[in-house]
Amino acid sequence: MNLANKITLVRIFLVPVVMIFLLIRFDFGVVRLGVVTLRVSELIATFVFIIAAVTDGLDGYIARKNKTITNLGKFLDPLADKLLITAALISLVDMQRLPAWIAIVIISREFAVTGLRLIAVAEGHIIAASTLGKIKTIVQIVAIVSLMLNNFPFSNFAFPFSIIATWLAVIITILSGLDYFYKNRKIVSLTKNG
Repeated sequence: MNLANKITLVRIFLVPVVMIFLLIRFDFGVVRLGVVTLRVSELIATFVFIIAAVTDGLDGYIARKNKTITNLGKFLDPLADKLLITAALISLVDMQRLPAWIAIVIISREFAVTGLRLIAVAEGHIIAASTLGKIKTIVQIVAIVSLMLNNFPFSNFAFPFSIIATWLAVIITILSGLDYFYKNRKIVSLTKNG
């Protein structure tokens, strides 16, 4: 249990914290930000989500720098990412800030790529994260934060940033999923023949 893995575990433990502050209507008051009114608990959830998202890059950097990459870390890191994104998306659907079909598309892609990785491991291959996959994660995080903040500060200028970011996240999510399957089609075909 090295430092990188401990940071990953912290990210996993922050997932329910994000959901609690997003979904439970704590009476901490509200904050008016221009034309947007947000519950203080929503701001806390957004802050915790951002901290959790930042640890995603931090744990990987520390593991590489200290040469402490472990099998546990390889398992926990993508699990933590998927838990964080999935929990946030489901919470946003519940808050009626995100259409359910968008959450389903994004979560389905995550399950599909995870399945592909499991098949690859069974065949003795490791599928590394692609550049497009990393971009996908960043765009998803930006879209989720903008939805948590109900499009603040862009709502003050009547600019639909959260809608644009969400559509971009959907498009890049689908493209990166297709990219994973295309680049690893030999692994899929091995499974069919096996």
